[in-house]
Amino acid sequence: MKKLVGIFFAAVCLLVGLTLSTPAQSGKSRVIKRQNNQQKRIFNGVQNGSVTGGEFRRLENQQQRTRRLVRHSASDREVTNRERFAIHKRQDKNSRTIFRAKHNNRNPPETPIP
Repeated sequence: MKKLVGIFFAAVCLLVGLTLSTPAQSGKSRVIKRQNNQQKRIFNGVQNGSVTGGEFRRLENQQQRTRRLVRHSASDREVTNRERFAIHKRQDKNSRTIFRAKHNNRNPPETPIP
């Protein structure tokens, strides 16, 4: 049951992320595409069981912080090179964390069948 709730929550987060992303600049478009790709990777990890519930929450919190950074950087309608570097660095870190979570051989506990 918990796994289904997690999958449902991941699907909702993915859909909200995809529908709210309306890029205004080409650089921002690339950042948004990468964010969406990372969301899909997290969702696939939850679906196939390679990402546990705790890992999922941590990864989602990381993604939320990155979205907040992007939103803050673009709030003045111009993303400076320093802000762009910070965003890409954060996305690189998120990507490594997603990879490690998916490949650490931890599986969520099996629920007993009544």
